[in-house]
This record gives sequence, C-alpha cells and structure tokens, in this order.
Amino acid sequence: MSPAPAPVGHIRLDTPASEQRLHPRYPITLDVEYRLINRGRIERLGSGRTLNISSGGVLMEVFDKVPSGGLIELLVNWPFLLEGVCPLKLVMRGRIVRCDAKGVAIKARHHEFRTAGARLNKARPLTNQVRSFIR
Repeated sequence: MSPAPAPVGHIRLDTPASEQRLHPRYPITLDVEYRLINRGRIERLGSGRTLNISSGGVLMEVFDKVPSGGLIELLVNWPFLLEGVCPLKLVMRGRIVRCDAKGVAIKARHHEFRTAGARLNKARPLTNQVRSFIR
C-alpha cells in the first residue's frame, strides 16, 4: 500500500533513505551575519548565507575565511514576520566543525528566535500628531 498523497496546499519534505542525521536538514538560503568568539570576546564580524539548516546546525557559505574549531554566533534573517509585523532573527551559537569547498559547517549548541524591531505598516493611517509633524 502506498502512502497517501500530501493534502493540497501543504509542503511535503521527504528525507532520503541515505540521510542518517539526527536532525533533518532543510535546503534554505537566508542572509546571515556572524561573530567569531574568542575567550568570550567578539574577535571578528562577517556575513554570508545559509545553504541548509537544521535544529542541530547550519551549513553556510561565507565571504571570508573562518578558522575551524572556533566558537561562532550566527544572526539569521528569518523569512517570516511575528504576527505579520515584526521581523525575526534566528540566533544560533555553536562551534565551527568544518571549513571546506562545500562551506562552513556549524554544530549548534543553542538557538533562539529574537525580535528585530517592528516594521512600519504602510497601510496604517497617519495620526494627527504625525500629520502635524510632517506639515
């Protein structure tokens, strides 16, 4: 008996049988800023983009070389808004476990979502105070 098809309007992500990872990876490209940490201090800042992501880590490409084995904090621009108005950032801290031609692999030790400030809703009418300030 074959599995039932996914309902219309939903995405079905199949994991290949050869995938033996503890945390499934999802191929998603998002902008990321990173901070290299050494002895509790920010040693260097940089940017890049994710190639795939899971709750256990990230594979990303960066524009500068990074040392393998170092501690890193990632700030990923999340593609969805909280309650439709507030941008989110995924903050992930961990260790760089590999740097090669495929990218930089990070093993996550901690991750959380943080708000990144509310976006201005252009459809919202101007208040009288704002109107008087603009004039």
